[in-house]
Amino acid sequence: MTQYELVGIGNAVVDVISHADDQFLGNMGIEKGIMQLIERERAEVLYGAMQDRLQTPGGSVANTVAGAGALGMKTAFIGRVNDDTLGRFYADAMTDVGTDFVNAPVAGGDLPTSRSMIFVSPDGERSMNTYLGISTDLGPADVPDAVASAAKIMFLEGYLFDKDHGKEAFQQASRLTRAAGGIAGIAISDPFCVDRHRADFLRMIGEELDYVIGNEAEIRSLFETDDLEAALTKTAAMCRIVVCTRSGDGVTLIRDGERVDVPVTKIVPVDATGAGDQFAAGFLFGLASGRDLATCGRMGNACAAEVISHVGPRPEADMMEVFRKEGLV
Repeated sequence: MTQYELVGIGNAVVDVISHADDQFLGNMGIEKGIMQLIERERAEVLYGAMQDRLQTPGGSVANTVAGAGALGMKTAFIGRVNDDTLGRFYADAMTDVGTDFVNAPVAGGDLPTSRSMIFVSPDGERSMNTYLGISTDLGPADVPDAVASAAKIMFLEGYLFDKDHGKEAFQQASRLTRAAGGIAGIAISDPFCVDRHRADFLRMIGEELDYVIGNEAEIRSLFETDDLEAALTKTAAMCRIVVCTRSGDGVTLIRDGERVDVPVTKIVPVDATGAGDQFAAGFLFGLASGRDLATCGRMGNACAAEVISHVGPRPEADMMEVFRKEGLV
């Protein structure tokens, strides 16, 4: 049986990235700096309006898995794509970077492969317009027992909470991994996602998971409070490991009562796409390899800093070499 250091489960989304100024965003009715879910017709309009397209396999947890694979981890990704042009591109692209794409493209699927139109403005902000397509159909049948049971770390994507069968897939994956001696955790994904599914998030964090990763808005949203410290305390009481990213203010990591606050060097992003995803890749690499909390946080920060230095959600530099230069390995 293949033993995976990291298995991710989430939306398999082709990212289509383009540059756009604020006037273009306004003209197209695109809200700046957030992720919006859109319907198929809207997706076709926005795709047609894009001038310079960079097409890459994306999805939040898929980006994390790819980043972890680039660090040498044995990885797999559980996702759902159609057997169409974008779906075959996605499956091949994940395999090409060394990640096992567990589920074959679905032949004859009613919905097309998911895609996200990402408009990057001059200040580095990214405005994401995502059509989820066939990803919304992911359920327990897409989670192979042999893969989930072989995971040292299982990583779940909060966006899939929008469908009941997505929640069921998470529960199945988490239980299989933990029963086999691994750990499971989640990326909260978005405060609006928490607003829609707060009770389910809290139940799963408290009963089914070993770690949770979110930014300060997401952590606060769990408990509907503006007091970040109070929200961190409550989350840490429910879950062994809590990670809260705070953009230019660094990251807070809590494990079994131990707290570490790791600062970051503030830089102006070229493209903020994938910053949280690649932070998670560095953090999970550190966690899997037994590093202390501070080192895990520094590894995550290094990966996030690299990915925001260029367009695209995945690292271009050799991050192990970066780690060596920073004295992390």
